[in-house]
Amino acid sequence: MAGGQRNLICLGVVTGAHGVRGLVRVKPFTETPEGVAAYGPVETKDGAKRFAIRAKGMAKDLVICELEGVTDRDVAAALRGTELYVPRERLPQTDEDEEGWYQADLIGLRAVGIDGRVYGRVVGVENFGAGDLLEIAPEEGGETVLMGFTDENVPEVDIEGGKVVIDPPLGTFEGGTFDGAEETSETGDE
Repeated sequence: MAGGQRNLICLGVVTGAHGVRGLVRVKPFTETPEGVAAYGPVETKDGAKRFAIRAKGMAKDLVICELEGVTDRDVAAALRGTELYVPRERLPQTDEDEEGWYQADLIGLRAVGIDGRVYGRVVGVENFGAGDLLEIAPEEGGETVLMGFTDENVPEVDIEGGKVVIDPPLGTFEGGTFDGAEETSETGDE
């Protein structure tokens, strides 16, 4: 790529050490958890560190991984927060009937309402078992907001334009309250 910049995709992030022999816990950003170790060696975003990686098991929603050269708990613990990348060309091509982007491509995109309002930036794509959620850091600061990643809530993904167009459900960005909340709270005991 021009200027030496490479197109990298983040497969996961190290969340900490596992045991005393240098294994790490990795939060995967891949479709299947094992995918974090399926595409060959991983590296840091700046390319300063590179590791052969092997999945060794699961602990809840985290993948236990062995990183080549990491042999003790202190070194593994020091890697906490390290994002693990691979060059995009190592990943399979998206199917022609799919959108042509990976969820990782959404990270950093502006979240813009259908009315043009800028809500914030996408900082993550989560799935706790009931479907994908976009994690959006609000423009005005504060806690991130989780919003269902559905066709209704996200009618457009514009990778080239650097944005996702959203139509958030009523109350999503208003601290959890929505119009009519006062009326509902005054209806009395049931």
